[in-house]
Amino acid sequence: MTTRFRVLVSAAAVAAVFATVPATSADPAKPDAAALVEKARAYLKKSQNENGSWSAEPQSRGVTGIVVTGLLRTGTGPDDEPVAKGLRYIESLVNAKDGHIAGNDSKAGLVNYTTSINVQALHAAGRAEKYRPVIGDAVKYLKGVQWDDSRGKGEASDYYGGAGYAGDKSRPDLSNTAFFLEALKAAGVPKDDPAFKKAAVFVGRCQNLKGEHNQAEWAGRTNDGSFIYTGANGGENRRTDGDGTKTDMGGYGSMTYAGIKSLIYCGVGPDDPRLKAAVGWVKKHYTLDANPGMPEQNSQRGLYYYYHTFAKAMDALGVDQFEDDKGVKHDWRADLVAALAKRQRPDGSWANENDRWMEGDPNLVTGYALMALSYCQPRK
Repeated sequence: MTTRFRVLVSAAAVAAVFATVPATSADPAKPDAAALVEKARAYLKKSQNENGSWSAEPQSRGVTGIVVTGLLRTGTGPDDEPVAKGLRYIESLVNAKDGHIAGNDSKAGLVNYTTSINVQALHAAGRAEKYRPVIGDAVKYLKGVQWDDSRGKGEASDYYGGAGYAGDKSRPDLSNTAFFLEALKAAGVPKDDPAFKKAAVFVGRCQNLKGEHNQAEWAGRTNDGSFIYTGANGGENRRTDGDGTKTDMGGYGSMTYAGIKSLIYCGVGPDDPRLKAAVGWVKKHYTLDANPGMPEQNSQRGLYYYYHTFAKAMDALGVDQFEDDKGVKHDWRADLVAALAKRQRPDGSWANENDRWMEGDPNLVTGYALMALSYCQPRK
């Protein structure tokens, strides 16, 4: 197959993925999701390292999984570049001894986070026969390091059910627990698996909702259904820095959407007070101009992480239009495509001027953007 023909086929595949994306504007120059994806892929081909990874070690081990997942979910095939090289790099991270997908050396410090992401990348490749054993071993590893009684944290502990960056060597947080749950879901772990039930306990303890699921003192201060970074260690947050990590427990968009999709993955239904309260918060704070709930000076903090949790949560809710508290119905997919279109840089990448959480890295952020765009198709 000629190079030119490969490009045409690949471009057609991306266009097919987004053929049914709703119009976002009456303007002939309306944002086009397929065009955004093509520009992003061209950028990622140029920014990829020779070994198939993106960004610098050791962060490349997770960044590569995010990029590969985003590319695969937006139409690039597993045999097409740059995905083929990226998959080979991820394969090189498989740890045959422990089962994780984070490498064989001491740099595998973010082992839970990296493994959770790379499970999703291998699943998205659609090569079940090839990757099933690897994914199975990775899931066994992930479930083995979830905080629970076997790790000395019974249900009374605010660690119980959660997952952290480095397995059982770091305190759990909602972000890592959300990636953990996505990995289990991608791997086909049954919904009644104890890992989901335990995780639901932890997720509930990250919510600003005082009641049977969260008895923490801070939960009653705001009590608006939003989510914070973690309920562990008495509660820690990331809206502000310094002392604010322990005192400012206001919820914000990226964590609230992560909480919503995590509850749904754990089997929590739409009539559950946890989910109703969280959706109620979203109704009051629907926006794609900022990470809602963040203080004004930090409004762009974690914006692209927010975009991908927003898309996943809306998809999990199963809605094509989202009605806010004023009764306005939003075509959230069109809104998301428009938000990303106006932020895409001329070279096809995205990057956040607020560099918190590595969002100054265009490889990571472009991966987040592609993951978000992959949900911009009406549900079948």
